[in-house]
Amino acid sequence: MLGFTAAFITLVLDQVTKIYGLFIYDLPVREPVPFGPFINLIVVWNRGVSYGLFQQSTEIGRWVLIVVSIIAAIGLGVWIRRTTGRVLAISLGLIAGGAVGNVVDRLAYGAVFDFIQIYFGSWSWYVFNVADAAIVAGVVGLLYDSFLLEKRRSR
Repeated sequence: MLGFTAAFITLVLDQVTKIYGLFIYDLPVREPVPFGPFINLIVVWNRGVSYGLFQQSTEIGRWVLIVVSIIAAIGLGVWIRRTTGRVLAISLGLIAGGAVGNVVDRLAYGAVFDFIQIYFGSWSWYVFNVADAAIVAGVVGLLYDSFLLEKRRSR
């Protein structure tokens, strides 16, 4: 249940921030918006996967990413149901919720709405959204569970 709760919270936070940024705050008109010494809010439509890899310019490519993401989310859901570890369940939920959040974007807009830019001076590192941050946090949690907690459980 913990993993599904994490997925649901991730999905809701992701979509609320995106809807607010696009339709209420009107970020496309106001960008760039300084949000801190190393963070801007900007609009990037990502037609690929994380870090802009595997950009898709066709409808077939878009639908392939949608289907792959849905299959991954279903697989993560099955894994969540089978796990008894709290960290593992939450980590899987973060990844699944992030994947579904980005699927919603692809279905609604044709691309994923990324809006948080990390930069230093003229160097821009990454533009992401809440779903992407949750996926990264989930992967970190999986690594933590695999390399540290699994050793403790096996003792």
